[in-house]
Amino acid sequence: MEIRDLVASDEAAWRGLWAQYLAFYEVSLDAEVTDQTWARLVDPAALLRGRVAVVDGEVLGFALHHTHLSTWVAAPDCYLEDLFLAQAARGRGLGRALLDDLIAICRAKGYARLYWHTDEGNARARALYDSYAPYDGHVRYRLKL
Repeated sequence: MEIRDLVASDEAAWRGLWAQYLAFYEVSLDAEVTDQTWARLVDPAALLRGRVAVVDGEVLGFALHHTHLSTWVAAPDCYLEDLFLAQAARGRGLGRALLDDLIAICRAKGYARLYWHTDEGNARARALYDSYAPYDGHVRYRLKL
């Protein structure tokens, strides 16, 4: 297994995983949004970054993240926006490897915190996440504009 930065040649694999991710959450996005997300992921000037889990040359998962400033800590925070593994790749430690990789990156860059959200009913993901940090009682609100 290799964890590495997402690169332009990963586009087809990423798009396939992205489609599975959206299907998992029963979400439909305009093609323009997916195209823009991909463009940001491969733009060195963009804040959005991607790491991928690769096994035997096949991209089987991704972690998409970005940083931002906070009013609660002096150093930047890192937000893990999307973590996904192909169904066949689950239970093989790739999700943990992607999280551990991102934690190492955050520590090396001096970020104050890494945080993420998941669907309350996603028991498999929550079991992994609970092994890192306890549920903190926060409820998310999202206002579409």
